[in-house]
Parts: sequence; C-alpha cells; structure tokens
Amino acid sequence: MARGIVVRLVVMRLLAAVVLIAAEMAAVTALLVVASAPAGAQLFDDRFPFFGRNSRRGWFDPPEREDRSPPPDFSKAPAPKKTDAGPQTPIMVFGDSMADWLAYGLEQAFTDTPEIGILRRHRTSSGLIRTEVRNDPRGEYPDWPVAAKEMIGAQKPKFVVMMIGLNDRKQIKEVVQPVRPKPAVPAAPEPIDPASQELDGAQPRPAPEAAATAPEVPAGPGGTKTYEFRSDAWSEAYIRRIDDTIAALKTAGVPIFWVGLPPLRGARAGADIPFLNDLYRSRADKAGIVYVDVWDGFVDEDGRFAQSGPDFEGQTRRLRAGDGVHFTQAGARKLAHFVEREIERWLSARAVSVALPVEEPKAAPAALPEIGAAAAPGKASSSKARPLAGPAMPLVSDISGESDELLGARPRPAVTDAVATKVLVKGEAMPAPAGRADDFAWPRRTVAPVGADPVVATTDLPMTPMVTERGSAPAAATAAAAAPAPAAAAAPAQRPRVRAAEYRQYRPDYQRQQQFNFFPFLFGGGR
Repeated sequence: MARGIVVRLVVMRLLAAVVLIAAEMAAVTALLVVASAPAGAQLFDDRFPFFGRNSRRGWFDPPEREDRSPPPDFSKAPAPKKTDAGPQTPIMVFGDSMADWLAYGLEQAFTDTPEIGILRRHRTSSGLIRTEVRNDPRGEYPDWPVAAKEMIGAQKPKFVVMMIGLNDRKQIKEVVQPVRPKPAVPAAPEPIDPASQELDGAQPRPAPEAAATAPEVPAGPGGTKTYEFRSDAWSEAYIRRIDDTIAALKTAGVPIFWVGLPPLRGARAGADIPFLNDLYRSRADKAGIVYVDVWDGFVDEDGRFAQSGPDFEGQTRRLRAGDGVHFTQAGARKLAHFVEREIERWLSARAVSVALPVEEPKAAPAALPEIGAAAAPGKASSSKARPLAGPAMPLVSDISGESDELLGARPRPAVTDAVATKVLVKGEAMPAPAGRADDFAWPRRTVAPVGADPVVATTDLPMTPMVTERGSAPAAATAAAAAPAPAAAAAPAQRPRVRAAEYRQYRPDYQRQQQFNFFPFLFGGGR
C-alpha cells in the first residue's frame, strides 16, 4: 500500500515538472517570435514573397493592384482664368509648350493690370519644322507662317510674342521639285538672196533641227530630301522658316518679341539650344524685331543648367520642373519677367498727347493788320488764328520746325540740357557732395571746407534774416532809397533794435527769461 502511494507521488512530480518545462518553453518561444518579427518578415519577403504577402493581407484577400498612374505632364501650364470683357491691350503669345508657360507667367505679371490681357495661341508639340500627320483636326501641328497670319488678322493684338524651337531639334525633309528647263528657242533662218539662189540652182532647204529638251532632274528616293540637324543645308532651310514666320508676325504692325530658349538639362541639349538661339538672334536683328535673351536667368555661376535659383524677387526657389525642360510657377514668373520688362519699356515710351491743337475756324475773320507792319492796300493779311494749346513735348526731345538752312547743309546738333540728358536719358546719377548721406564713395570722405568741394554750389548772396522788425524794414528801405549814395556809404549801418513785445511772438519763452530774481546770491545772478 505504501509503495503504491510513493509511486503515485513520483509520477505526479514528474508530470508537474514536465508541465513547468513546457510552460517555460512556450514563454521563451513567444518572446523570441515577438522580438524577431521584423527580421522574419524581411526573410520571408526576400526568399518567400508569397508568405510575406499572405501574412500581411490574408490568404483570401483580393490581389493588390499596382499603381500605374501616368507621370505628371510638365508641358502644360495651369489653365488661364476666364474673363468676360475683352482686354484693351491684348498680347498674343505664339509657340510651343515653352510659350504656354511664358503666357502663364505673363498672366501672373499683369494680374493687377486688367486692361492688359494675354491670349494663348500656342501648340504644345508644334515647331517651325512641321510634323506631317494624316489627321490633325485640332491643328496641333500648324504651318506657323500661315496660322499666325490668320490669328493676327482675327484678334488684332497690340503686342506679339513668339517662343518656339523645343521640337525642332530633328531632321528637315523637303519635297524636291523637278526642274523643268524652258524649251530651246529655234534659231531664225538666214535670209536667202534670190540672185545667189538662181546661180546655185535649186537645192533642197535643210529642215530645221528639232528643239532639244533637257531631261528632268530625277528626284531623290520618295521625292524628298533630308537635311541632318546642325548641318549647313539644315541651317539654310531653317533660316527660311524663321524669316517666313517673322514676315507673318510683322503683318500685325505692332511690336514683336522673339524669346530665346532657356538651357535644358543634358549635355546634348546644352549644345543644341545655343545653336538655335544664335539663329533666332541673327534673324531677329536683321528683321528689326526685339530678341529677348533669357539664358543667363536659368544658369548657375559656371553657366550650367540650374534646377533652382533666385526668382524675380531674389528668393531662392525651384525654377525648373522635374523633366529638366519646363518650368515651375516661380520659373514661369521669372521667364515672363524678361518679356514684361520689354513690354513696359514700349508702353512707357509710347507718346501720349496731353493737349491737342484746336481746330481752326472754317470762316476766317476779317483781315487783321499784322503786328508791327501795315497791310498793303488791296492785299489781304496773311495772319491766321493760333490754337489755344499745342501738343505736349518731352523735355529732352528735339523741336522740329522750319529751318533757314540751305538744302544739303549739315544739320546742326540739337541743343539739349546736358544735365537733363545725363539724368533722364542716360540714367546716370548726380554727383553727391563729400560727406553727405548719399555719398557712397569708399573710403568714406569727410565734409569738405566751404568752397573746396566743386560739387557744392556756393553763392555770394546774403542770407535772408529769420526775424525782421515789423514796420521798420519798409521805412528803412524808403530812407535808403531817398538818401544820396555817398551819405549812405559813409554812414555805418546800424542794427535794427527789436522791441520786447515784437520779439516775444518769435520766442514764447522770452517773458520767462526776463523774470526778476529776488535772491541773486542763491540763484546766481539777477537783473
């Protein structure tokens, strides 16, 4: 009996030990799993991706869809704001996607000027080298000389801006026209002498030779000819396109601005863009239009492409988009600043007549005799009624009128104020006296003695006294005028005495200073 009890106790102890050991192992295993969850997840994701995916989503969850959203399109600027009334001064912008961002920047620049409106007439993928497509209902690939002339005739802009060339870095294919020379004119037959014909006898007259016709020049394969980019033939063909476009823009009869291209990211684009800008600049200068150079505004100190830089207010911001071609909003505003400056210069230089001449009366009054001369008998006076006001003239303009110089004589130089020309025309600053607040010379200069600084104007006139005696000045002036000159020179000038009552109105504290002091020994002095 006792032996059975002992066996039971031993078995129970063994079972308890086994349970304790199992519990401890379970606790240790749980701690290890929690601590190594990130490492385990990485292991399963790398070696067994299906385990990791199922552990995160579950076995019965739908499969995840990959994010295949299209990349952002940096070639399109924000859409313009719609306005009901038409602008008084429309500015028409032609070109490609660069012109779209330029027009957006101009809209931001002239936000506070409602009378100036920007008309976007760009085509994003267009160029002076037209891309031939089978179907182009929206006109995305226009022939710019023709399209620009039609748009200008329909809108009548006050300014025209062109910025194009981003899509022109490619070959030019031109259709070769067959050359057909003119047929040769047959030679006139020689005159026949009848006397010689009788002596020689009747001979058969030679038949005239058939007019030889030169064969046509065979065209190239497909009837087209290809010019490689940046070759001499390509440059000649592209220059013809630039000249045709400028001629179409000049039909508007308004100022034209051709904007150059900015630098692009990439070594190849860094060489192509300056080549195109040289062509634009040369043809613009020859045609007499304004070329706007924007290159220096988008490069760093070394002249290379800059993704970020100072905006038009001097704050460092991101100027170019992620594609390295187009602009951000800050970059578009800086791009428009170059054109805005030229437009404002034209607007400020435009002559505005303040006072217009009055129309002369239809029926002239009776003949009036000329001043200083009598009218001849039987001859009407040649005097005419003068207008009440004439046109306003600038201060530095040349006054044109009739001249008594002979024809062919050399014109006299215009007489203008040198100071006005220096300050108002050339924009130079006036020299500042030494030591004044606006004297920025370095090192700093001290105030020069009187008469030593040539910039300071000096005079010998006496200074006007601040306080004068009332009633005595006119009397003294009258007495000085009545007295003879020798007596006035001999008599020394006496200083006018100012009464206390009259001086009190200039010095309110005069009465307080004249108070009597009863204790001179205490307060220092008396009357």
